Amino acid sequence: MAEATAKTVMDKISQEHLECSICCCRFRDPKMLDCLHSLCLNCLEEMISKEKTETVKITCPVCRKETTVPDGGLQSLSSSLFYISVVDEINKQEQLLWKSVTTSATCESCEGLEAVSRCLDCKSNFCKKCQEAHQFLRYTKDHPIIPAKDSDKLGDVPADVTKTVTPKCREHIEQPLCFLCETCNKLICSMCAATEHRSADHNYTSISDAMESFRQSVNDILQKFQQSKEQLAANEDSIKRARHRLQKKLSQARSDISTKAEAEIAKIRNKAKLLTKKVDEIGQERDSEYEKALMHNREQMERTDQIVTSVNDLMRQVDGFELLELKPEVMHNLEFQKELKCESAKLDMSFIGVKCHDVVSDTDLGKLLLKEKWQLKEKFGKKGKSDGKFQCAGGVTCFSNGDIVVCDTDLKRVSLFTSTGQFKTSIAQGAECHGLEAPWSVAVNCDDLLFATDEDKVKVFDSELQFVREFTPSVGDAEGLSESNLSGIAVDKQQVAVADWGRKVISVHNLDGSLIASTSNSMVECFIAMSNKERLVFTNYDEKRLLCVDSKGNEVFNVMTLLNGKPAILSGVLCDDDGSIYVAVHSGTVGDSEVHRYDSNGAFIATVVQGLYNPLGMAFTPAGDVVVADKHSVKIFERM
Repeated sequence: MAEATAKTVMDKISQEHLECSICCCRFRDPKMLDCLHSLCLNCLEEMISKEKTETVKITCPVCRKETTVPDGGLQSLSSSLFYISVVDEINKQEQLLWKSVTTSATCESCEGLEAVSRCLDCKSNFCKKCQEAHQFLRYTKDHPIIPAKDSDKLGDVPADVTKTVTPKCREHIEQPLCFLCETCNKLICSMCAATEHRSADHNYTSISDAMESFRQSVNDILQKFQQSKEQLAANEDSIKRARHRLQKKLSQARSDISTKAEAEIAKIRNKAKLLTKKVDEIGQERDSEYEKALMHNREQMERTDQIVTSVNDLMRQVDGFELLELKPEVMHNLEFQKELKCESAKLDMSFIGVKCHDVVSDTDLGKLLLKEKWQLKEKFGKKGKSDGKFQCAGGVTCFSNGDIVVCDTDLKRVSLFTSTGQFKTSIAQGAECHGLEAPWSVAVNCDDLLFATDEDKVKVFDSELQFVREFTPSVGDAEGLSESNLSGIAVDKQQVAVADWGRKVISVHNLDGSLIASTSNSMVECFIAMSNKERLVFTNYDEKRLLCVDSKGNEVFNVMTLLNGKPAILSGVLCDDDGSIYVAVHSGTVGDSEVHRYDSNGAFIATVVQGLYNPLGMAFTPAGDVVVADKHSVKIFERM
């Protein structure tokens, strides 16, 4: 039973780690290619011999990477000393194991006849006739065969093959290797250092220092590989969202075309079909580009995983001396990190729309809009203190029916308007029955509950601005803490995020106000948004920074925004379903402010709106338009 278990373990080790990818047999004189994969020398020679022309490069059958054949031929390739040692040990252990059961061994091919030999590659016992047949077959004729009579000649179990033995110099065979000549990239002994490598242009270091330096260099590059993998994964998510948005836009474009076509007479229906075909062709072309981008990034990730696995295996398996001998091959593979190119999400391609015309004569049904544009759809309000007027329209949000809520921080008033800007009602400062004292920001969730920050409390109202409840994000006034001063607020389906400007804290709560998590951040100020990636995005007015943190408070990005090439002041921030981030930026001159769009990684995409007076808070309408609180007015922009 013990012998059977040991045999199973050794077979598994051999099959998974010690078999050549060409012959699928245990390694025999394995050579290492530049890609760090090892193959039998005989298998490599057969591959070369099958080439019709003189081959100077050999392609690895595992990863398809090419290795230049050295001038000295395949024999000059680096030997895989680790595999040679382990294969030799496994062979000897199997011989010892077979010796213990050889007296009762029978042929495994012809049931019952006494075994006279054993194939070490197949791990099978054979009688004489089966052995002859085994050695006659093309794919098994080179397998090592052990005669039964030789089993008694096996010695004791050899010493541990992993034990480090200092290699000797090839030029001075009695001298141990003790230096690495960095000029020649060669391991040398003290005699070499005193003779061939003694000139001033030869720089060499001790073996131990070279090992430590090389391992550190490899670890640094492996960390860069990990960073590249994370970037590839992040970009894949961004590409998928952009691709999904493209599908939605394509669907909307087709719907717009169909609606317009149905409103026209029958003679223009053919033109509608032609225009739809153009939309489909562009959609397929762009979708294909997204698919290519995904495939490229996945191939890069796969190659990265392959290199990292190979290098990590090598770093674990070989000793320092062999590692330094393999330094060129390892560094050659690690050079791939510099070649990594990450395909980013081309968000501009995810937009497609249709601008339809009244079709007469031979004119087209509409015009394809291949780039996203925004135009002013509605504007209401002006400077003043009466209902419907603003002193400082700062916070803004929308209910599901299109009604717009505006928070005036100077008048300390929250007002409700229709989607076209008609005043409906308001909550004034000091009003009885849970009125507002100093409201700063507002947000509406999917259940049409209005959340408003009011000094140290968050107050909740319904769609008619009737009070529902309130909660205090920062409980108590512990000694040493600054006074709470709630500013920005953002909501999603399940959570509420609150920025506390006074205590420099962002807290995340359930809808009932119970605390989920909180994190301190010295950059927290007025405006905050929640992305669909469970991230919090906020702006810092003084430092001119756009920041993003994850659910644990870890910084995802921290970028400076520019306007006309100069650092720009930031205020409101808004996150779209596709991961895009919209930010209100100020040049410092009234009337020359803009809204910029960034991707989910903090990279600038495009300018969305120009010529704003003094934009502060922003929100999406149910139709996807952007509402901007522009200090003395509210402006609604639609995508075109």
